[in-house]
Amino acid sequence: MSLKDKIDLKKLPNHIAIIMDGNGRWAERQGKNRIFGHKNGVKSVRETTEAAAELGINFLTLYAFSTENWNRPKFEIDALMRLLVQTIDKETKTLNKNNIRLQAIGDLKSLHKNSYKQLMKAIKDTEKNDRMTLVLALSYSSRWEIVKAVKTIIEQIKSNKISIDDIDQKVFSSFLTTSSIPDPELLIRTSGEYRISNFLLWQIAYSELYFTPKLWPDFRKEDLYEAILNFQNRERRFGMISEQIKKA
Repeated sequence: MSLKDKIDLKKLPNHIAIIMDGNGRWAERQGKNRIFGHKNGVKSVRETTEAAAELGINFLTLYAFSTENWNRPKFEIDALMRLLVQTIDKETKTLNKNNIRLQAIGDLKSLHKNSYKQLMKAIKDTEKNDRMTLVLALSYSSRWEIVKAVKTIIEQIKSNKISIDDIDQKVFSSFLTTSSIPDPELLIRTSGEYRISNFLLWQIAYSELYFTPKLWPDFRKEDLYEAILNFQNRERRFGMISEQIKKA
């Protein structure tokens, strides 16, 4: 019996976010260069996206490239940008076939020109799809996002469009790149590392965290099902006590 059959479809997380880690180490274990790992990680992206859509997950966010990743060797960055263009170009047809909308968050204009152009085209081509939204976090970091939001809020205050008294958690969230996306209930990180790596720090305040030793290129549908089952067996209290949750 597949783990999929054990999942309660009435208790699915609305939004799952994944830190896709381990491509480089996976490649090194194969005696290959890091780019080989990134290329094989694309299959995991495809399988995970398909699995999430089949279950009925509404939002899936994948941490694909952080602002810190720009500090990697130029040849790896260039290869990643080429891979991004090739993958988006190849997968757009599949996204449309499966009624999946593509969105992206991050400092997108810092991407290489061809990567940005292909990304915007895919977003436009899939904008009417409504089965699931796949969000790619590209040239993204949470600290960058929060600082950007603060600067925008200050500009709004200076121009008298809002006042300081207007600022609360809801208003602040509306200035983040994820303003149109619900906060994730489940955050998954692969590769056995136990850290968040500057990803959705504001948005995961009450997310359930799941860490797996699987390197990203080895992550398959069954691994996603296992993470969801783990999520469904947890009690989410949001600062309350168990007795309050049971009465709600």
